[in-house]
Amino acid sequence: MRYCSRCTYPIIAVNLSMNDEGVCSGCVVQEEKEKLDWKARENEFRELMESYRSKDEGNYDCIVPVSGGKDSHFQVWYITQVLKMKPLLVTYYTHNYTETGEANLRNISRVFGADHLIFTPSLKTIGKMNLATFKKTGDMSWHFHCGVWTTPFQVAVRYNIPLIVYGEHGFLDLAGQYSFSDRPEFTMRDRKEHYLRGYDWQDFVGMEGLTAGDLQWARFPGDAEIERTGARGVFMGVYVYWDGNKNAEEMKKFGFRENPEPYERTYRRSSNVDDIHENGIKDWLKFVKFGYGRCTDHTSKDIRLGIMTREKGMELVKRYDHVIPEKSLQHFLTMTGMSRDEFFRISDTFRDPRVWRIEKGQWWKDNVWGEASAYGEVKLPKEAWGKYEKKQR
Repeated sequence: MRYCSRCTYPIIAVNLSMNDEGVCSGCVVQEEKEKLDWKARENEFRELMESYRSKDEGNYDCIVPVSGGKDSHFQVWYITQVLKMKPLLVTYYTHNYTETGEANLRNISRVFGADHLIFTPSLKTIGKMNLATFKKTGDMSWHFHCGVWTTPFQVAVRYNIPLIVYGEHGFLDLAGQYSFSDRPEFTMRDRKEHYLRGYDWQDFVGMEGLTAGDLQWARFPGDAEIERTGARGVFMGVYVYWDGNKNAEEMKKFGFRENPEPYERTYRRSSNVDDIHENGIKDWLKFVKFGYGRCTDHTSKDIRLGIMTREKGMELVKRYDHVIPEKSLQHFLTMTGMSRDEFFRISDTFRDPRVWRIEKGQWWKDNVWGEASAYGEVKLPKEAWGKYEKKQR
């Protein structure tokens, strides 16, 4: 494991690269971000948005995909209050909302006076998808990623609303995969290769009894429909300076609520409030697969923003990244009927041997604070370790 010398990310994370000084591409692009003329960028965004304003006010000006979180509130506030435009809010409902997340989701349309379309897939289907995608990809939230990057485009072609406005571009802002000069937009290639991990809905037909009819919501519109409507996905964060902490504080004035109690796996209470698994068991699986977790994401962001030292970040990563989120895990086990032992056995098949080794019944890895350290909380069947290690060799 090689870590950035400036933030807490390992180079295995979010498609990072490292320069000769040991600084990751995300930190390099943050330097670029701080030097940009953001007033000029916002003017460019205004012009882009104006070009899509409904000419006769007979249709919506754009679609804004929302989860109900701090950034969703900020997007809708900016478009409705600053730009004075009429968006249609679109949500893919995950069935994993917390009470606070539900309240935020309902608040966003009420406080900003926007119409809101919430697509709710069958709970029975999502229970099956939780199992199927966990077993195949190591991520029970695959259906969430698919819905977020599919449902808004289905709505766009159905209602002839060509512009879809997302918030932060993660692979730009977090990973430095692009320069801000590239002005990256949504592509179908990114959808499948990055957001959907190389899979699509067809890969799950037949698993856990899923049929093609169960997964109509997961089908991206065809080329002819996209060409007919000119559907286009852009990112506000390319044009408007993005700071999740400031977004949260500002949006509290409009009713956004942070999580009422601390999370098990991170110190932030205003991020990923909507879905119990995002800061929970989905993120713990990221730790299994890649050796880092949500706390690493949050500390790296805050270090880059200059509001946290790297030393403090390392302290927090050591405290949080390995913790098993019991509430989220129990939610998943109850929905799927899976046993705890089976969950950990399957999880171990996704353990990356470049990151982890097992000695005397404990997991070991190299860490950002510079020493090999054991996480012995999770006891997995030794026969599972042996099969996996032989397969990798």
